[in-house]
Amino acid sequence: MGAFHAYDIRGIYNKDFNKDDAYKIGFFLPKLLNTNKVLVGRDVRVSSDEIYEYLTKGITDRGADVYSVGVCTTPMVYWATASKGFDASVMITASHNPKEYNGMKISRTDAMPVGFDAGLGELQKMITTREVSPVDKKGTINTIDIFDEYLAFMDKYKKDISNLKIGIDCSNGMAALWVKHVFGDTPMYIYEDLDGTFPNHEANPLVQENVADLKKLVKDNDLDIGVIYDGDADRVMFVDERGEFISPDLMIAVLGHYFLENKDVKAKVIQDIRTSAAVGEYLSGMGGETAMWRVGRAFAAPKLKEIDGLFGGELAGHYYFKDFFYSDSALMASLIILGVVSDMKRNGVTISELISKITRYSNSGEINYKLEAKKEAMDAVKDHFIKEEEPRVFLDFDGYRVEFKEWWFNIRPSNTEPYLRLLAEASSDELLKEKVDKIDSIIKSFR
Repeated sequence: MGAFHAYDIRGIYNKDFNKDDAYKIGFFLPKLLNTNKVLVGRDVRVSSDEIYEYLTKGITDRGADVYSVGVCTTPMVYWATASKGFDASVMITASHNPKEYNGMKISRTDAMPVGFDAGLGELQKMITTREVSPVDKKGTINTIDIFDEYLAFMDKYKKDISNLKIGIDCSNGMAALWVKHVFGDTPMYIYEDLDGTFPNHEANPLVQENVADLKKLVKDNDLDIGVIYDGDADRVMFVDERGEFISPDLMIAVLGHYFLENKDVKAKVIQDIRTSAAVGEYLSGMGGETAMWRVGRAFAAPKLKEIDGLFGGELAGHYYFKDFFYSDSALMASLIILGVVSDMKRNGVTISELISKITRYSNSGEINYKLEAKKEAMDAVKDHFIKEEEPRVFLDFDGYRVEFKEWWFNIRPSNTEPYLRLLAEASSDELLKEKVDKIDSIIKSFR
């Protein structure tokens, strides 16, 4: 079974895992998290109903009760886990992956994530080494409706954004459940029908071909901003009024206008190891102190809680909030960011102009290499440049981030895909090209 990863359980259904695995996961999960109640939600992928059936059968055969929130977004499960006092929850989803994938995102008390090092590894051992022995007194399956209460929670982050012309791409994913309830009929919507086969484009907004239709919508209709959600609506990304994609890490700085600006507060903000140096510099002027940490909710949410941070984000479009139980919510992020953009427009500032004030460096974007010798290639890149110049900062908790006076790079193995990922930033286009070309030649020597 190859579906257990650093962040969650995920893979091609009926190849990396199947219904029998789902049953065993359900059976052993109450023991792992020491509970007799498990909250369960699911997306609309074709395989989600079958996974739900066998997962919940496993839970009830263990004698634990299932509380089903039905078809929902991943952040809705996080919110219900913490706000309703559950010690275990499962969201059945493969997030942004193609339609043949599925998986499970597992949380514990207070919606803290259960990653491989925090329980998934032990769960994997349980399902592969222990015998299943159903109890005589089965658990029950109960339905709970959280939809209206969840939207009411989000209402406090709504502002008057009627001055904005907005385009929204739901990617045929779970955001379609609530977008019109939140934003009404005024925005221009595309792909707002729930469809787990993702007929229009894959539900991964980081792949630019998936954002092409939103970019065209924004440009053709002279909109102020475009918004695109991923498959399970825990990630959100944006397109400016020119139809240009905005690097999601820069939106961490935009969030500072809501949480920090003119509030005379000092607050800690989390960012991942790939984040532009410009973000921390921009937020420091507002009283924000950025803390860098590993990629992925399994690491980011506990870290934000540990440092008592206020908010944070990732290059992948996840945004975490203390007020959302340190978890990520695309709805909360989009409400706050659109409010900031609306305020900026009233002051004559477009979103592209705001982003240009944040951006200070030439950035490569994330470059992916498919190769087996990931560790060897990473070490070769690191060793080459450290020999040339003494680094100002060296971080090695998620691959390597090595910072020099005029440039930096992060090189890391993907936790979910067979790639080595590179991102670099420099003070000029020329320096960036020089460094990226050299790194590229080193990595390709390992193919």
